[in-house]
Amino acid sequence: MKAAIISLGSTSSQWIAEALKRCFDEVENLSLKDIEIEIGAQTGKGVLYKGKPLKQYDCVYAKGSFRYSTLLRAITTQLKKTTYMPTEEQAFTRAHDKLLTHLKLQEHGVPMPKTYIVPSAESAKKLLKKVTYPIIIKMPSGTHGKGVMFADSSESAITMIDTLALLKQPFLIQEYVETEGKDIRAFVVGEKVVAAMQRSAGKGDKRANLHSGGEGTPIFLEDPERKIAIQAAQAMQAEICGVDMLKGPKGPLVIEINISPGLQGITKATKINIAEKIASYLYKKTREFKGIKTKTVTEELKELIPEENQPEKELITTIDFRGERILLPKLATTLSKIKEGEEIIINAKKGKIEVKKK
Repeated sequence: MKAAIISLGSTSSQWIAEALKRCFDEVENLSLKDIEIEIGAQTGKGVLYKGKPLKQYDCVYAKGSFRYSTLLRAITTQLKKTTYMPTEEQAFTRAHDKLLTHLKLQEHGVPMPKTYIVPSAESAKKLLKKVTYPIIIKMPSGTHGKGVMFADSSESAITMIDTLALLKQPFLIQEYVETEGKDIRAFVVGEKVVAAMQRSAGKGDKRANLHSGGEGTPIFLEDPERKIAIQAAQAMQAEICGVDMLKGPKGPLVIEINISPGLQGITKATKINIAEKIASYLYKKTREFKGIKTKTVTEELKELIPEENQPEKELITTIDFRGERILLPKLATTLSKIKEGEEIIINAKKGKIEVKKK
């Protein structure tokens, strides 16, 4: 099978391309800036790369900044019928517009801070008389914490609003949730949160984004946080994305969805090979898209589970970390037949862990 990643050529994209090579027969890393769309062409034939029709791929992972959201949507619209793509075309428009993001999250019942959409400076100034300070003021577009402003008084808010009025576009006013400058980035791949980190704002900043000087540390998410992150990703129709949340007094609140998330910060913080998880997921979903049968877990177990009188079998696989906790693969749990609540003995030393029933 053939795969391609269409991106702006970041380090994260290069990592994913290298990981894809361990799954697919052929992989290409294509520059988004060299893509053209021929409108009116036959579906799947209107995507050009360096002026020539794009080759046929079984899987294409398209990602890029908000400046290319329209192009990314057009690419997906042209290719989705014949190629597996993990992001629906509408997601590129919604996720790169904070206003549309909040509307979609509300539609799907995803909890988020109370947010107001205001069309003009006049309506915003009327609203300022009703809100409790401090507040957050956001521009509809922007990434890496840009376009997000903190106002601790009516006076400072009015100054910001007068400046935004020059852009002649709606903007958002959002309640401020005190988290001591911390937020959570949950990295969703399919129906799983494969990694999560807590981001802490840099000195003198309220934004916890790493691109704004924040610092990331690994964190173990509780079930409610995981469920909300996955719910938000599904609402945006993005199978691979970063979900940013705040820990509010009443539970987690989603503040943003990043459908072209970088890997460097969260990989460094969590030590989890996220590029490998993305590649494995894309390979699995591409096989499903192409109608290639994959062995079920039951079929694999029949081959792997030893008979009672046979010696134990060795499994070569990977493990997941949740914070400082190790999660064993499902096959290991099934083969060992160790059940929840049973007493076990753990022998551990550098490079080796042995678990057995007491």
